[in-house]
Amino acid sequence: MLGELIRGTEETVTLKRVLLVGMLALPLTACGVNKEVHQKVLAELSKCQTDLSGAQSKVASQSSRIKNLETGLSNTRKELDKMSLADRKKALRIGQLIKQMSTTASGLEQQLRKLRKQNEMARARLKAYTELRSKLRALVDTGKLRVKFRNGQMVLELPSEVLFAPGRARLRRPGRQALGEVLKILLKFKDRRFMVAGHTDNVPVRGRFKDNWHLSTARARTVVTRMIKAGFDPKNLVAAGYGEYDPVAKNDTKENRRLNRRIEIILIPDLSELPNLKAPSS
Repeated sequence: MLGELIRGTEETVTLKRVLLVGMLALPLTACGVNKEVHQKVLAELSKCQTDLSGAQSKVASQSSRIKNLETGLSNTRKELDKMSLADRKKALRIGQLIKQMSTTASGLEQQLRKLRKQNEMARARLKAYTELRSKLRALVDTGKLRVKFRNGQMVLELPSEVLFAPGRARLRRPGRQALGEVLKILLKFKDRRFMVAGHTDNVPVRGRFKDNWHLSTARARTVVTRMIKAGFDPKNLVAAGYGEYDPVAKNDTKENRRLNRRIEIILIPDLSELPNLKAPSS
């Protein structure tokens, strides 16, 4: 019986690990860009619910076993005076087993509470990203925006030519309009942290900026300033410039260089969305 309990506990630990992997996949819901990724998230959520139901059944089974053992122990105690020393020791072992099972069942119930909370959070994120996908679809279809997921983060890419004139960091009129449409949608997530990253191709810059690094940083600051005016909390914003050193394509054709000239608005995940990270033991 104790062996079955241990195996049940191991299955619950495995369930927790599977759920954590599913949670890491949830932020990968492709907002109108990758339908396959979105379907995968829905499948992970469905599996999470199935596993949660199974875990609840395990706890109910353990509770039933404990109740039966407690009844048996109560009856056994009534016969203690009639028992031999060997029988008394046997009864004591039963009591110890009940105590062990009670402790394990309590741990399982605690894990179930965590699973329920994680499941609720997963549902909320899926709903939010589904709504965001729908609202951004029009901008994606017109080429004003690209939505990607990289390193577990949702990345909104705005082509530089939509926002800025060549070698400039001041927003053009069409750029102000396109950025305004994006920020209006992102205000729903304004309590989240964002990093705005500027990127260029490898063609040397001409004009007031010393190099592409300075240009990309200035462009990121321009977008951050616009976000603050739109109502975003400055404490939740980061401006970064990568220059030509984080390309998404080789700078060997005109089209590839165009892809590398971009502004990225990156949604930084909450710590609650990440797995618990423990320092390696020495």
